[in-house]
Amino acid sequence: MHTPHSPRPADPLDLLELDSLLTPDERAVRDAVRTFCDRRVEPHIAEWFEQGEIEDIRGLTKELGELGLLGMHLEGYGCAGMSAVDYGLACLELEATDSGLRSLVSVQGSLAMYAIHAFGSEEQKEEWLPRLAAGTAIGCFGLTEPDSGSDPGSMRTTARRDGDDWLLDGRKMWITNGSVADVAVVWARTEDGVRGFVVPTDTPGFSAPALKHKMSLRASVTSELVLDSIRLPGSAVLPEVRGLRGPLSCLNEARYGIAWGAMGAARSSFRAALTYSGDRVQFGRPISSFQLTQAKLTDMALELAKGTLLAFHLGRTKDDRGLRPEQVSYGKLNNTRAALEICRTARTVLGANGISLEYPVIRHANNLESILTYEGTVEMHTLMIGQALTGQAAFR
Repeated sequence: MHTPHSPRPADPLDLLELDSLLTPDERAVRDAVRTFCDRRVEPHIAEWFEQGEIEDIRGLTKELGELGLLGMHLEGYGCAGMSAVDYGLACLELEATDSGLRSLVSVQGSLAMYAIHAFGSEEQKEEWLPRLAAGTAIGCFGLTEPDSGSDPGSMRTTARRDGDDWLLDGRKMWITNGSVADVAVVWARTEDGVRGFVVPTDTPGFSAPALKHKMSLRASVTSELVLDSIRLPGSAVLPEVRGLRGPLSCLNEARYGIAWGAMGAARSSFRAALTYSGDRVQFGRPISSFQLTQAKLTDMALELAKGTLLAFHLGRTKDDRGLRPEQVSYGKLNNTRAALEICRTARTVLGANGISLEYPVIRHANNLESILTYEGTVEMHTLMIGQALTGQAAFR
């Protein structure tokens, strides 16, 4: 005979009780990252965004390493070796504070470190991964170019043999962490196809001027990489991969984290709207009592829960048997679009206050304009899913 449980009080931020899907260890990871962000970053993030720079980024990166967040889903070499769900929860909490913070961690772990971990030599792994995991070194990932974004196969950066060495020439654009990085994983054309190179940033001919005048991801370092006849030893090439499979597999790691992270930005904006609507009084009543406001809050809550469930399912699937590229595209496409719409709707609930950095909403909305584009545009992820549905490649 079924014995009914006594009803639990509803949590407006989790009406579906998605928290019950997490194990105690997963909750501990989530809580540790949330506590760190609340203590270390939240008090400063609006000012950093307004100023366009992170105060003491090297100190912050080292603290992230001490918490085990850098390359946390990788095994060995000082990495934490945690699950895909653990990593996703960390991304959600980081991006609930700011997309720039999650980008720092994502580029370090899912792009630079993952490339070396998956395709590097033992020497490369031992030289760089422990330092990158500890946050005592910062990494970046050079794929996008001024004239090559969605079509990386058209890259112009080249690497050619010169005796036992390699000579690299080219430009990379929109590179997170670039001007503060100690090492760059750079992809270039060679006579044997696209190859990856581990490039110490103190190599003569390497420079990384910071990109200014951004209105998005302002609490994040974004740079151009300039490669002027950089001479590297033969050991600098990543030995275990040739062709675009290398960089694209790295991008899939980063895109997976974005599916979680976007829901963090959405949650932060939804929470701000929910709280504000209960406090803001118009016509003698809190605006949360009006039907139109409740419709907005309901729509935001629905999309937030659905996106979080999708991220959670992808995480469990990744841990169980891995993800196909189109499955990652589902998460990146749906959740970035949904998060941006949640932020825009939250902005309308806050009215004029929605554009103030006293609240997180406009900052998240601006950041998500970048997240919508990087690691694969809406158009490219749409066509990747379309190809999986039809068997036809529409983008070639």
